[in-house]
Amino acid sequence: MQIHTRQGKLEGSEAEGVHVFRGIPFARPPVGALRFRAPEPPEPWRGVRDARQFGPACHQGDGGALDAWPELQVGRTDEDCLYLNVFTPGPEGRRPVLVWIHGGGFTWGSASQPLFDGARLALRGDAVVVSINYRLGVFGFLALDGVGAPNAGLLDQVAALRWVRDNVAAFGGDPDNVTVFGSSAGGMSVATLLAMPAARGLIHKAIAQSGSVQPLQTRTGAADVAEKLLADFGISPERAERLRDVPAERLREAQVQLVRATGLTPEWAPFRPVVDGTVLPWRPSEVPRDDWSRDVPLLVGTNRDETRPYFLLDIPSQGRGPRELTAHLRAGIPEELRGPLAAAYGFPTNRLEEDSLEGFAAIASDLWVRTPAIRLAERHSLRQARTFMYRFTWESPMFDGRLGACHGLELPFAFGRLDGAGTALFAGSGPTVDRLSERVMDAWTAFARCGDPSHEGIGNWPRYEPVRRATMRLDRECGVELDPEAARRQLCEWIVAVA
Repeated sequence: MQIHTRQGKLEGSEAEGVHVFRGIPFARPPVGALRFRAPEPPEPWRGVRDARQFGPACHQGDGGALDAWPELQVGRTDEDCLYLNVFTPGPEGRRPVLVWIHGGGFTWGSASQPLFDGARLALRGDAVVVSINYRLGVFGFLALDGVGAPNAGLLDQVAALRWVRDNVAAFGGDPDNVTVFGSSAGGMSVATLLAMPAARGLIHKAIAQSGSVQPLQTRTGAADVAEKLLADFGISPERAERLRDVPAERLREAQVQLVRATGLTPEWAPFRPVVDGTVLPWRPSEVPRDDWSRDVPLLVGTNRDETRPYFLLDIPSQGRGPRELTAHLRAGIPEELRGPLAAAYGFPTNRLEEDSLEGFAAIASDLWVRTPAIRLAERHSLRQARTFMYRFTWESPMFDGRLGACHGLELPFAFGRLDGAGTALFAGSGPTVDRLSERVMDAWTAFARCGDPSHEGIGNWPRYEPVRRATMRLDRECGVELDPEAARRQLCEWIVAVA
């Protein structure tokens, strides 16, 4: 099938009733003089462009153990990386549009990872699914005054949304009904886009999975990162423009070393969005009540055991193992809250013993991921009544169940990718797993269609507000819980308040 976009014609492919168009450029290649700068509109082409192969992802860091899973293979990388992919049941009609923003700590990942194939979600939900690349790490989140645009990676996401607005109707999508959704750093991106003036009018609904209003980079922190990078290449701040001449591979290697030196947790990640006062005027948790995003319905949630792998399986988080993570977490807990926290999280002697890794994993999951999601839902619900919250509690069978409902476990369910290579080991298999995936996909597409995730298979999904705190449990049996784990929630909120 051929589709005519504003830049030219595309030839895609078809499989299982879904038309797929891959490797579509949504901006000019950000290379040479355009390195670090805001993205520029794509150039038109003559003839018919072959859209059957993915475009390259951004140069990036090491995915660690995740690189071994075939469903997360990034594919080829290049500095020329601003491409997107479209999955559609057909060019006719005006279907809801879901735009996927991948995660990976703003330093890793791509839209071409097999796990994020949008064909099944598009077909089941009769929707158009778009997945996008954006610049990562040093290429997308290095703040250099006078050299490039702050938050270039976020501006890439906005450029992709502009392309969707201008072109998605040709694929059967409704440009006036666009939902952004993402997990981890993608979820943080979703929340951050809602705080960006440049995204006004491009987003009509938003889904933030396991990422929301985690700490963003400060201008001082961003300047420190830039200074360290310049020093690695022997470049003075006055000649910072010379970074444009450094080979991309050398920049990538310097990025990897910086991440390893500083770590990768919500507080340590060196490359992430920066509150610069222009592209991002304020933090997502501080958006004025009358800002444009008040009109955007929001679905936000987390997995119960987000951080378990890093604490229980001795998988280093960019060089920081369980003991170091535990010591860092414990040091940030006020003395007067340690006893109540130990009791609430089931520490054996009601003390925060550093060898109780399962307890610290639970605290980290709530403190680093769930509490920011609750803060976003609370604040947004005061501006937009159609705010909904979920908690994913299905447990992975991997490693004899030690992963629990860990970070990323909802992804194969949301995309219907339960038969991917190795996925059964991670997510499980069988009729119960299939049914949960169908319920998640139906909720996501129902929300994209009308701003309410309720559907026949899951029942009524009440709106979230700070009194009842209705939260949908996504598990073997789905159901509404009112203020789940209330004592833990209150303790974590107090820790955040005094931090």
